[in-house]
Amino acid sequence: MSAIPQSMSERADALELEQMRALDGRVIVKSLLFHLAEGRQSMGPPVNYGPGMHLHMGEDARLPKMPDKPTLMDFFKHRFAQSRGLQHLLQSANLAQKNGLPEKMVLACLLHDIAVVGFIRSDHGYWGAQLIEPYVDEEVSWAIRMHQCLRFYPDESVGYGYPDVYVRMFGADYKPDAYIEADYQRAKNHKWYMSGRMICVNDLYSFDPNVVVTLEQFEDVIGRNFKQPKEGLGNDNTPSSHMWRTLRRPCNAL
Repeated sequence: MSAIPQSMSERADALELEQMRALDGRVIVKSLLFHLAEGRQSMGPPVNYGPGMHLHMGEDARLPKMPDKPTLMDFFKHRFAQSRGLQHLLQSANLAQKNGLPEKMVLACLLHDIAVVGFIRSDHGYWGAQLIEPYVDEEVSWAIRMHQCLRFYPDESVGYGYPDVYVRMFGADYKPDAYIEADYQRAKNHKWYMSGRMICVNDLYSFDPNVVVTLEQFEDVIGRNFKQPKEGLGNDNTPSSHMWRTLRRPCNAL
């Protein structure tokens, strides 16, 4: 009798079970969010770990090793997406620097999409602001949070129009959600409105592949404007420490 063909979901579960045992003696399990992103409301296949097998906790040997007291630079080098994502941030900060923005706004441009390249895409302005809030000037985190909404609304007074790339990405009839509109209405009357807007102005929606900017260019800017905890990011007991720990050890079972 021939075997019944597996469904796409069953094949995915079988492959995942195989991948979960990739680490010697440790089983990798994935969060609900991972499966939701794949269109599945699931915690994944059941894990039957036998003698000598344990759920994975701690450092992941598949990822670059982090120092005991990691800095922002360490996360840039060892956890954040490289290539296009990183160059987007570096070129935006480079443009802000060339345009003569204050250092803290150069930092804001450098970190404005930190959630996208390091954590999560959805609501990235809000996540990114929360991630860095304990370590930067309040104006910087506010600007990063509010660029989430401001980028959808033109301001011709500073030469910012609705990005053509958004028409291609979301469609000509796309309308931002109500919470984005509400935050825009609040932001445009805020004392730091122009700081959030400057992130949009210096955001590069199509970076120049012929320009390569290095992270080291902004090492002094980070040193003067990012309050690096002596214990290391994730070890310092702030409201966002758990986020840095998750970035460091994303496959902890609990």
